[in-house]
Amino acid sequence: MRTVEVRTAPAYEVRIGPGLLLRCGEHIAAIHAPCLAALVTDSRVDILYAAAVTRSLEEAGFRVVKFVFPAGEASKNLETYAALLSFLAERGLTRSDLIVALGGGIVGDLAGFAAATYLRGMDFVQLATTLLAQVDSSVGGKTAVDLPQGKNLAGAFWQPRLVLCDVRCLATLSPETLSDGLAEAIKYGMIADAGLLEQLRNGGLSADAEGIIARCVQIKADVVAADERDNAARQLLNFGHTAGHAMERHSGFTLTHGRAVAMGMALVTRACVKRGTVSPSVLEALEDALAKSGLPFACHLPAEVLAQGAAADKKRRGDTITLVLPRRAGECILSKMPLSELEGFFKDGL
Repeated sequence: MRTVEVRTAPAYEVRIGPGLLLRCGEHIAAIHAPCLAALVTDSRVDILYAAAVTRSLEEAGFRVVKFVFPAGEASKNLETYAALLSFLAERGLTRSDLIVALGGGIVGDLAGFAAATYLRGMDFVQLATTLLAQVDSSVGGKTAVDLPQGKNLAGAFWQPRLVLCDVRCLATLSPETLSDGLAEAIKYGMIADAGLLEQLRNGGLSADAEGIIARCVQIKADVVAADERDNAARQLLNFGHTAGHAMERHSGFTLTHGRAVAMGMALVTRACVKRGTVSPSVLEALEDALAKSGLPFACHLPAEVLAQGAAADKKRRGDTITLVLPRRAGECILSKMPLSELEGFFKDGL
């Protein structure tokens, strides 16, 4: 097992290794006294893991109640969020109790937002079952639900008490779900570690899944510790996300997050190549890594549609928006751009 400490306030650990779900009760009991635990999961993960997790929690002294919602991004909305809050109130959870998020990024976002706001805040832990959640979304304390106007527009910063990443869960993922997580891992290579990008380009996840996950988590932990509230350096983690979120929203969230981010990263890098600010070899390395991970890198939406979608992005400040632009493999910078120039930039990337 590998452990990465996230130095936020409060600090917590991300533990990565095989078989952690079967022992989750003892791990959680070590950082939170046994209590009433609300297990929050989706309909897909419920079938796979909820029984084993419930058993482990109960053996460690927790009493468990379970909330299950339909799997998919379409459920990450105010209606599901309100239903979860009502569930917590009806079951009588108090501030001394616990929410356990079992699943991928959607589960973590929803359960974490409920934890941040129910009774003005209660503890929660993340049991990350997808690669995307393990390398990215379970770490850093961003919680949210979507609004009709855009993705993650209602949310809060609320750090978990513990994150467990069971690498055995990866064996149950579909190729599409696995590649969605690889998109975020490739992002970490692009923004902070050229060696990681090359590793993903050549060997992929199979060579060292535990090590790759730990490296991604360490990069994110370092960035989050330096900028927990997303005012500066943390925005580097949004590489590919501004255009990607616009693509997701335009598709009615039928396009998965990882695929949207993959196309968003390629689009931004392609625009930078055209404008002469980054070497074509960087685009070649990125597209090669994406292709070998089963991810798309060509977006066919008009630049106007992407610009309109990006205008609703959280990173907008008045009439400007902050974009994450590559400079070389392993290094990106933040660049403020007037909204009026965004369509032309996206057009260069298509």
